[in-house]
Amino acid sequence: MINEREAELDRRFRAAVAAARPGSPRAATESVLPGSPYTAGAVLELFEAQAISRQLDLAARALTAAGHGYYSIGSSGHEGNAALAAVLRPTDPALLHYRSGAFFVHRCRRIGGTDPIRDVLLGVVAAAADPISGGRHKVFGSKAAAILPQTSTIASHLPRAVGLAFALDRATRLGRFTPWPSDAVVLCTFGDASANHSTAAGAINTAVHTAHLQVPMPVLFVCEDNGIGLSVPTPPDWIARAYGTRPGLRYFEVDGSDTLAALTISAEAANWVRENRLPAFLRLRTTRLLGHAGSDVESAYRRAGDMAEELRRDPVTATARLLVSSGSIGAPELLARYDAIATEVAAVAAQVTGEPTLDSAAAVIAPLAPAHPDLVRADAVRTEPLPESAPPPGVRVFDARKHAPADSTKPDRVGDADDAEQSSEHAVPVENSPEEKPLTTLAQSINHTLAQLLERDGDLLVFGEDVGRKGGVYGVTKGLQRRFGARRVFDTLLDEQSILGTALGAGPAGFVPIPEIQYLAYLHNALDQIRGEAATQQFFSAGQYRNPMVVRIASYAYQKGFGGHFHNDNSVAALRDIPGVVIASPARPDDAAAMLRTCVAAARVDGRVCVFLEPIALYHTRDLHESGDDGWLATPEQESIDIGRARIHGDGTDLTIVTFANGLRMSLRAAQRLSQRGIHARVLDLRWLAPLPVEDILHHARATGRVLVADETRRTGGISESVCTALIDAGFTGSIARVTSADSFVPLGPATAHVLLDEATIEDAASSLVTAS
Repeated sequence: MINEREAELDRRFRAAVAAARPGSPRAATESVLPGSPYTAGAVLELFEAQAISRQLDLAARALTAAGHGYYSIGSSGHEGNAALAAVLRPTDPALLHYRSGAFFVHRCRRIGGTDPIRDVLLGVVAAAADPISGGRHKVFGSKAAAILPQTSTIASHLPRAVGLAFALDRATRLGRFTPWPSDAVVLCTFGDASANHSTAAGAINTAVHTAHLQVPMPVLFVCEDNGIGLSVPTPPDWIARAYGTRPGLRYFEVDGSDTLAALTISAEAANWVRENRLPAFLRLRTTRLLGHAGSDVESAYRRAGDMAEELRRDPVTATARLLVSSGSIGAPELLARYDAIATEVAAVAAQVTGEPTLDSAAAVIAPLAPAHPDLVRADAVRTEPLPESAPPPGVRVFDARKHAPADSTKPDRVGDADDAEQSSEHAVPVENSPEEKPLTTLAQSINHTLAQLLERDGDLLVFGEDVGRKGGVYGVTKGLQRRFGARRVFDTLLDEQSILGTALGAGPAGFVPIPEIQYLAYLHNALDQIRGEAATQQFFSAGQYRNPMVVRIASYAYQKGFGGHFHNDNSVAALRDIPGVVIASPARPDDAAAMLRTCVAAARVDGRVCVFLEPIALYHTRDLHESGDDGWLATPEQESIDIGRARIHGDGTDLTIVTFANGLRMSLRAAQRLSQRGIHARVLDLRWLAPLPVEDILHHARATGRVLVADETRRTGGISESVCTALIDAGFTGSIARVTSADSFVPLGPATAHVLLDEATIEDAASSLVTAS
């Protein structure tokens, strides 16, 4: 049922069309106005896309009101963004604002082979047949139309857009396959409220900073400025003042209700970015005609006069008036076309109400964690590089090598380490010939494995704060930039959102990015890039888009002589809560090598998002029980470890100690002392924190009948909670106990001993558990 606001909008549209003075008739191939580069036919197609978008909004509201629809955040008033679809190429990747409906419709109609009306409405009713998300969410996305689906988290897609723009050039210079042409422009649209978010500010800063360093950055930021964020007004001059005079950011502005101006300025902005390979910002002035969402009551926070003024700026009406007054079409014929569109949309809306929705939890979560363990295992142990004649799995073929610039063999001007002094305050990585079997520390093992993987496959990129010239704070990436060049191993801004955004853009472009977050505590200010973007991309595209990555993070506490919360963090709860994300946490050098290979293979084969938590305190550890025993060193073999499989140490029958990371070394030392007291424990290293190795936990728990969980993370939200829950859920009837660190931030200096788990606590708890039962 149409409401009063919708009825007034329709009435004004029809009155304006009827009142327009008809111009002299002109053919579809003629300019819509004398001297205009746009034909009457092209403008009519744009109007039809705008009208379809408008009717889709109305249908979504009606479906929701009738209990058949579940999403009615509309694009009404923003239809001027169809101009962007008209002037950009269909092969330009687009990351869209949730009000960019007219863009979506017009691009899909341009490429053909899709039905944007049905596609959008299938999303509105959460139908399993929805071609982009499979009924998981209503998003604008299409693999054929190069539209990457985005959620509505404010501004969260801007770092990905910057990363994708960076990756397009990097792929060209490295001769990699990419799904898009090397001269493509990345379009990123967002609202005026989003422009104030720290994520937007950081992403735009990264784009400008990168371009300042003369690294190509072909991204067009389009702020669809409707002057209000939910109910909070945006000052009319704010976007221009905030972004209009920023050095290094070319600024454009146009009224989206002025159809020809919108086409002209949008084309100027897109062409400028394409030709200069630099970032630009377009403020597309829009209006919001039907409230924030279907249930929004605008009259509660907007004045009637302001709402009436917005109706006068309707872009659909403006385009219709242009067509009639230019003689491109008569008013009766235009209204007939508009009504025919409304009839078609209404008919499709009625059809989709009967479409099946996802019918099981398994169906819903299917894209979250694709698993092909045999293929992952084969890729992890592969010795030969990927064939150059074929793109990586899941990547559409576009050979960027044919479009490489003439100077693509020259070093980049950014981060080039050919003459840089390689320095680090920590251990030098081991350098051995392939025939030798070195014993390595954890840090050396990771370095050694990264080097082998970079040598084997050209799709890997390693980057982050200090990872290039310096080789990382702890020397883990030392020497890699000198060996593999600054195009593949490079430093980034000190901005975790941008680091992860680079990975989010590089993955869809055909790379396997390995970003480093310098400390676990630094991840939390950028966690939504994993939660809201990385983890959801396959989910909201039914696996059609992937963002493979292996995020290396220096983690946990126990650093001697270097304390404090920001460099010693034991909080992993936020990561464990993210569906589909793999969390690897190796403790020993040999496990680290194999698990890193597995994570890289899982990212490449299955598009998995892997987080690799590296215990800082064990990076350079050599000994286990006694000084000089080298008991913590191991050989980084070229093998894999299946995701979700633990490792057992010992075969004691009295007790199973379940642990991971720093807890493994503490537990092994405690177990040795326990054995001298006649208590024989086996120690199970979880290795994988998600998915948890439940099968292995249960097997070894049942073998001894007693389980002690030694958990260095916090008592609340720590790993021990999930281990105990898994045991109880499986019906384990033996004894269970846990020891953890306190629910505290990690303090500075000796005070750490009061809050962190230690060996004595593990030993005492194990003894008590055995003697009590």
